[in-house]
Amino acid sequence: MTALALWWSAPGEARIQPAALGHGVLVETAFSGISRGTERLISQGRVPPDEAWRMRAPFQEGDFPFPVKYGYAAVGQATEGAMAGRSVFALFPHQDRFRLPEAQLLPLPDAVPPGRAVLAANMETALNVLWDSGAAAGDRIAIFGAGLVGLLIGALATRLPGAEVVMIDPLPARRPLAEALGCTFCAPSNAPQDQDVAINCSASAEGLVGALAVAGMDATVVEASWHGDRPVALPLGATFHSRRLRLVSSQVGGLPPARAPRWSHGRRLAKAISLLDDPRLDLLISGETPFRQMPQAFPAILADPDTLCHRIRY
Repeated sequence: MTALALWWSAPGEARIQPAALGHGVLVETAFSGISRGTERLISQGRVPPDEAWRMRAPFQEGDFPFPVKYGYAAVGQATEGAMAGRSVFALFPHQDRFRLPEAQLLPLPDAVPPGRAVLAANMETALNVLWDSGAAAGDRIAIFGAGLVGLLIGALATRLPGAEVVMIDPLPARRPLAEALGCTFCAPSNAPQDQDVAINCSASAEGLVGALAVAGMDATVVEASWHGDRPVALPLGATFHSRRLRLVSSQVGGLPPARAPRWSHGRRLAKAISLLDDPRLDLLISGETPFRQMPQAFPAILADPDTLCHRIRY
């Protein structure tokens, strides 16, 4: 039995090529999800050499920059063992079938359809960011960047009792999405001041500068974007020190220290999947392409600023 996967073979060049099937329970893939921010940097070969080992995806083949098989949001049907016939999620690259040990497969709750479950990895990131932010009931929370992760953070933050959540993005087309998820929306030029928590998910220096600008006294600013090999300049003079701002990085590879004694990566991912029991999140699937058409379509999908989660159908 063989498997086929999407590989980046050169900057902007994707191919379908044979790949390792793996060991364990056989899963026939139904969908996988593209994480635009990270996968765009991967496709451009922009992983810093000293970060290459940390940026490896689970079950990745190849090494950065190229050739590399990447991705971490696969949904399919287990065909063997105790989970036979069940829809499962796995942190696996874009591949038409694969084998994994049962412990690496998470069965989907009945309330979460397979097509929406491709958001699970991004929801896990959003949950971790919210934990790292320390946001609490009643807080004013500003989120810069109404992309996929930013909108998922917003959807979670609005569940905090009394929280006032604003999504800040230069693209007016993101307003309906933000409002559908219970957030208010504004352009960066109208961002409200004196926020308790400010989170940058824009993958831009401008977003982080904006987050620093709106944070209130002793507030927390979270950098949730990954800038790859691009340096970022920040205005750490001005009122940064007088307002005693706290700048925190958030990366899904690690659990927040206060939760690590009780939470595992598996528990966090299972919780993220359960949080997808929300039909409004279907709005975050911005398109779908058959697997066989992906080599031609992939570069344009990643370049399109309207891409949120693009789903691959097998």
